[in-house]
Amino acid sequence: MAVVNGPDSPILIEQRKTVAIVTLNRPKQRNALSSDMLNAIVDAFHWAERESSVHAVVLTGGTKLFASGADLRELRAASSVDYLRSERQKAWPRIAAFKKPLVAAVAGYVLGGGCEMAMSCDFIVAADSAVFGQPEIRLGLIPGAGGTQRWARVAGRFMAAEPVLLGRNVDAWTARRMGLVNRVVPAECVVEAGVALAEEAARHSTVAASLAKSALRASEEVGVSAGLDFERSQLAVALSSADRMEGIDAFLEKRPPRFQGH
Repeated sequence: MAVVNGPDSPILIEQRKTVAIVTLNRPKQRNALSSDMLNAIVDAFHWAERESSVHAVVLTGGTKLFASGADLRELRAASSVDYLRSERQKAWPRIAAFKKPLVAAVAGYVLGGGCEMAMSCDFIVAADSAVFGQPEIRLGLIPGAGGTQRWARVAGRFMAAEPVLLGRNVDAWTARRMGLVNRVVPAECVVEAGVALAEEAARHSTVAASLAKSALRASEEVGVSAGLDFERSQLAVALSSADRMEGIDAFLEKRPPRFQGH
């Protein structure tokens, strides 16, 4: 396990074999998502995409809290034009476009931008202490990084209206029933549970995982017919990979596959 960043960084990065762990590191600010933190996350994801030894990533704030939302001091100081042109707005689509399997391991506050960031991941493992919500309406604001869209796609428009229009929070078990969370675990186990899920994803072909992730994300953007066409195009790419040959040969030879990522 290698520590890549120092303790004063807005994030910490560790690598455990084929899994990278990106930990939000502003505990005094309840991991409020400043522009510096968002840019650091983007840089970490770029590194993880380039690093062939990293097959999956866990995004976490540790066992006590994930993120309380945007940095309100930055929002208070920003004009509408400045905000729309800011680096923080460029960061969100870059995070959502990350190509490798991404697991959010969340505890405590998962609010505002923190909730939106978790929903940008492929899996969410929640501590039994986790509280999800979009409190922006209480501040005279609305979600701006996917909160209105991803909640509605996961839970339906009427259920999404409660966090978005009423500012109500949702506990981990309710989020699980709504389809927002893959599993709920004790708080002290949440990071390791996230790593275990990432390790499971990391065992598969990185080529196939990236293609499958693209197809899953397309289901949020296009209709079924267009989605099926895109899925077939991604399968065609997979059929041209060396990993496809290795996977089939390993299955026929009754041995574990040795995927090379090409």
